[in-house]
Amino acid sequence: MHRHGAPRWTAAGPGRTAPLLVAGLLLGVPLLGGCTSASGGDPEPAPTSPGSPSSPSSPSSLSSASAPATAPPRQPPAELTEDQVNAAVARIDGYAQNALAKTGVPGLALAVVYKDKVIHAKGLGVRQLGKPETVDPDTVFQLASVSKPIASTVVAGVVGQKAVKWDDPVTAHDPGFALADPWVSSHVTIADLFAHRSGLPDHAGDLLEDLGYQRDYILQHLREHRLAPFRASYAYTNYGLTEAAVAVAKAKGVAWEDLAADVLYKPLGMNSTSSLRSAYDSAPNKATPHVHDAAGWQVSTTENPDPQAPAGGVSSTVQDLGRWMRLQLADGTFEGKQIVDPAGLNETRLPQTVSSPTTAPAGRSGFYGLGWNVSYDAEGRLRLNHSGAFSLGASTVVTLLPSEQLGIVVLTNGQPTGVPEAVAEEFFDLAQYGHETVDWLGFLGKVVPAAAQSPVSPTDYASPPAGAAPAKPDSAYLGTYGNDYFGPMTVGPGDGGGLVMSLGPDNLRFPLQHYDGDVFSFRTRGENAAGLSGVTFAVGADGRAATVVVEQFDHDGLGTFTRS
Repeated sequence: MHRHGAPRWTAAGPGRTAPLLVAGLLLGVPLLGGCTSASGGDPEPAPTSPGSPSSPSSPSSLSSASAPATAPPRQPPAELTEDQVNAAVARIDGYAQNALAKTGVPGLALAVVYKDKVIHAKGLGVRQLGKPETVDPDTVFQLASVSKPIASTVVAGVVGQKAVKWDDPVTAHDPGFALADPWVSSHVTIADLFAHRSGLPDHAGDLLEDLGYQRDYILQHLREHRLAPFRASYAYTNYGLTEAAVAVAKAKGVAWEDLAADVLYKPLGMNSTSSLRSAYDSAPNKATPHVHDAAGWQVSTTENPDPQAPAGGVSSTVQDLGRWMRLQLADGTFEGKQIVDPAGLNETRLPQTVSSPTTAPAGRSGFYGLGWNVSYDAEGRLRLNHSGAFSLGASTVVTLLPSEQLGIVVLTNGQPTGVPEAVAEEFFDLAQYGHETVDWLGFLGKVVPAAAQSPVSPTDYASPPAGAAPAKPDSAYLGTYGNDYFGPMTVGPGDGGGLVMSLGPDNLRFPLQHYDGDVFSFRTRGENAAGLSGVTFAVGADGRAATVVVEQFDHDGLGTFTRS
């Protein structure tokens, strides 16, 4: 479910990441939203109109029509004191440890940045169940969709170098890219794809990754998807964002993974951070993924996210991410040096599209910026956030309050449980109010797993109907079927009898179980696994199937395979 961060909640994360933001907005509190923003405010804020209130000035200036208009402050004044922040830091480890104990999530790392310093970094729990090595601030975790705001930081750096602009058409740098509509293909910009407003459907391309296809194939086949209204709809797409990042890398004449290292990781000294899965695999101090099943927590293995590295393929430590948060909260500056242009960075923090419309007159809508979830809290402060999630064993979150120069990142090595999001929300509650305002772990422990879950079939294929019609002879179904999007599919005999469906560049094999008549089922697997899904053959008068529809692949009408 490559819910890389916030998928279907959006609030946003693969397969899926009802945005979590929705839940937060119902409470009047901006949740992680699968991803959010920090602000530096407009580099050149528009002046207020003569009749509008200005930032602190004398009563006479407010009433004088001839007085010059003044710009609003880039950030509202800070509300939190250092004592409030330190008090929250003193209590957050205990809360996090209790969350691990309640949920069984094996390990967690967190870091807090305040006023350009990492004031707290901590590891809790173990890197892998059954082994003694503990998590520390230098343990490498997979970030999933927390990769997205990192990617937008990299692009902001390239924008500052004048190599690209956020509003450049993608085809200006990657002429071969196309979507289903030629006009949209020629007009869709880097910003459109980073803001998930291209018209591509939710998580377009993720199922191809599950089947083993690589980046080039997936990006080339995005053109097969029917589009929603361009710039008038929001759908979270890992591969849309990936295409934009790849186009930026092509403008610089390098691979994305090298661009990210050159523009961001190396200048900040993020020595344990990489956009390549091989770096995570070879790290001696890394957190192993875990999933929870009927038998409890188990060691797992996540899919290789290299194909969508800009959207979900970064691995890092909380020490390294503390450096990145410092840069974010300092408008692109790190230890006195301007690393990323503030104007390019500022664009990432502006609302670009409505990601979660409010359902109540007094509610607050959630927005998506460029790689960030952007929202405004009960005090009116800009809040940047992003969650990350791999259903096969990772869950993460980063949240920034730019006006307070405050941020927190929380990484875990378990499937989505709500733990990182709860820890982050608890921290801001403790800082603002001295106590929690919601049972965050109880609430998010229900919302996050539900949001991260891939949609399951409405049919219970494990229980065939009474009086189910028999299948036809195997010869009716055997053969090769073509599909412009998913590629060829072969239905052949199984090793122990029955039928097997083979798909993808590596011919992944899925045994078929008979359900009723010409309908079979198979067990889905990978990030977007959703239990049993249907396979329906259409058999003609000649006794041979002409087409077959694979239910899991048919959400966007692309799941029909035709006999070759």
